[in-house]
Amino acid sequence: MAEPRRQADRSAATRAALIAAATPLFGERGYAGVGTGELAQAAGVTRGALYHQFADKRELFAAVFESVEQELIGRIAARIAEADPTDPLGALAEGAEVLIDAVLESQFRQIAALDAPGVLGWEEWRQISERYGLGLIVAGITAAIEDGSIRKQPVAPVAHLLLGALNEGAMYVAVAEDAEQARRETLAALLTLLEALRA
Repeated sequence: MAEPRRQADRSAATRAALIAAATPLFGERGYAGVGTGELAQAAGVTRGALYHQFADKRELFAAVFESVEQELIGRIAARIAEADPTDPLGALAEGAEVLIDAVLESQFRQIAALDAPGVLGWEEWRQISERYGLGLIVAGITAAIEDGSIRKQPVAPVAHLLLGALNEGAMYVAVAEDAEQARRETLAALLTLLEALRA
């Protein structure tokens, strides 16, 4: 049993090394600007090892995008945990600010906002986005309904609409000529949307 476990550990370590090496490369030069040979070299593995872990560069990019999303959701969850527990909508606004601020970071902007929708296609990009962001929004809306901050209503459509607004807001900031101004305007608009839900 020890040998299969060691093989699984080595495989997991190779996969992690490839994701760790690919993230800054994709973040700095974009998906199209990085080749598989360079990705393998940066990770300290052979191209064969890369293709053993991932079917192609696109599959590696999908894993990088998922890793970036996981890291962002961790930051958002930490900010929400620090927010006023008696104001679930305010906590959602805090989480929205973390997302919009992340788009100002060049690596996140390149991978998540500029490359991911085109490389992965809208459907897969949306599925990954939902997998990580939707749960936090559902929890926030549910808590706001339970404490009377917003009127009782079906949670799923409200959560999906808010996720859509957040994603579109992030895209707006990502491609804006004046990103700082776009950030301020987008956060103000998102806050207005959230406040409009209040009972």
